[in-house]
Amino acid sequence: MTDVEPSGDQQQNANESARRLPRRFVLLGGVAVVVLAVDLVTKQLALSRLIPGESVDVVGGLLRFTLVFNSGAAFSIGSGVPWLFFLIAIGVVGYIIVMARKLRSVGWAFALGLILGGACGNLVDRAVRPPAPLHGEVVDWIQVPYWPVFNVADSAIVIGGILAVVLAFRGINIDGSVESDEPAQSGADPSERPGDGGEGRERA
Repeated sequence: MTDVEPSGDQQQNANESARRLPRRFVLLGGVAVVVLAVDLVTKQLALSRLIPGESVDVVGGLLRFTLVFNSGAAFSIGSGVPWLFFLIAIGVVGYIIVMARKLRSVGWAFALGLILGGACGNLVDRAVRPPAPLHGEVVDWIQVPYWPVFNVADSAIVIGGILAVVLAFRGINIDGSVESDEPAQSGADPSERPGDGGEGRERA
């Protein structure tokens, strides 16, 4: 029995898919690194220029810089168990790294990059800042009305989460496939769809 050689179109699609995958990783990693860098730099600026508890008006009452230290989550929830949020952050980072193997979507790469960078930013605080390793307090410094004080990492996590919800609502999967592209019958073979060439379409 001889092996069946892949057609030219199939080989081209495979080569294109192989080239696209690293670009998705580069986007995810690049976004995460930028978020982490901006978060760490702005936290250090806040520590050097603000007094804890001091509020500096930036845009009237709409935006203030207020330096606070948070050992818990938003609204000081879980302030007595900072190690728990350290473990949660580790879990989030690990989950994103594992899921990144399936990554084929630009939108998901951007969303996961935001969440990864934000999680790493707060993870650094909990790992190395006072009062003790793994029990460190997160540096928060951005204040808007009717919302707890937050930081760049928190903003990135929220924006990434919203983007992920939008992508999921639109039926776009992390591998770039779209729910509406799935066969109507569960037993159907996706490779038999006409004009698809056996390759799932990728979406943003």
